[in-house]
Amino acid sequence: MKYLGIDLGGINIAAAVVDEEGHILGRSRASTPRGAVPVAEAMASTACAAAETAGIPLEEIAALGIGAPGSIDPKEGIVKLWTNLDFQNVPLAALTAERMPVPMPVYLENDANAAALGEYAAGAGKGSASMAAITLGTGVGGGAVLDGKLYTGFNYAGMEVGHMVLEHGGRLCTCGRRGCFEAYCSATALIRRTRERMEADRQSLLWELCGGDPSKVEGKTPFDAAERGDETAKAVVAEYIDYLASGITSLVNILQPEVLCVGGGIAYQGEKLLAPIRAVLDREDYARNNDRRTRLVRAALGNDAGIIGAALLPMSR
Repeated sequence: MKYLGIDLGGINIAAAVVDEEGHILGRSRASTPRGAVPVAEAMASTACAAAETAGIPLEEIAALGIGAPGSIDPKEGIVKLWTNLDFQNVPLAALTAERMPVPMPVYLENDANAAALGEYAAGAGKGSASMAAITLGTGVGGGAVLDGKLYTGFNYAGMEVGHMVLEHGGRLCTCGRRGCFEAYCSATALIRRTRERMEADRQSLLWELCGGDPSKVEGKTPFDAAERGDETAKAVVAEYIDYLASGITSLVNILQPEVLCVGGGIAYQGEKLLAPIRAVLDREDYARNNDRRTRLVRAALGNDAGIIGAALLPMSR
């Protein structure tokens, strides 16, 4: 069985043909236009181009899945709200289905949930009974697959893990709350904190690594400086990992998934990031004395997680 998957972003549309095992057979990409109908038309044409690249007739495609940002009603195929493109109550699945040259079912899901499904089916969680995922990017995204089914909550807004509070009354989050996981553990938060500590220490190696321009600080900058022995960078990294370990431990204690995978740019730090978090889990995981424990791993699929998960949405329904 072959499926089409689309990862819809505010800048680009990525489409791919995927088999049941999650292997990508052909792909295509296009810029994201503005307006619901132009977006639907662009997704349909990009999906067709991916099928052509794969050399697979559209008649042999079982379904099309779309992973999209924002608040999604997957049952009705509607984008309830996506502020970046001013989408409100847009029936995106139906609009796209109407523009496909061959009739096929079209599924719609939140992009973070689609990425979690991709990792579960073909990446870090493959073969597991349950998996939770967090993505450390501009924000902190999350998703969970429990017994083979995406967990989305009764109103499809579940697993917004970035907005659970780590520190009451703490840093202001973009959601309006204070002390959110996202306000401490997103790449954005790490970069902001690095810049703050640099200003307090003008002799820090961090200045050299960004060429004296704080606007060029990246998520990896404090890790690179810490590895070279910079004390300010070490303090930034230690604080970041401490908060991240707190959030991950809470997720493990709530869900006790077989696998918890960490994705996003910060996850490329690998064991420098994950090993100290495992040490915290060994102390604070409620099930730490059990024979079976949650495995903490780095996400395996990178940017392909969302497109693979979108393609495999029909298998999770």
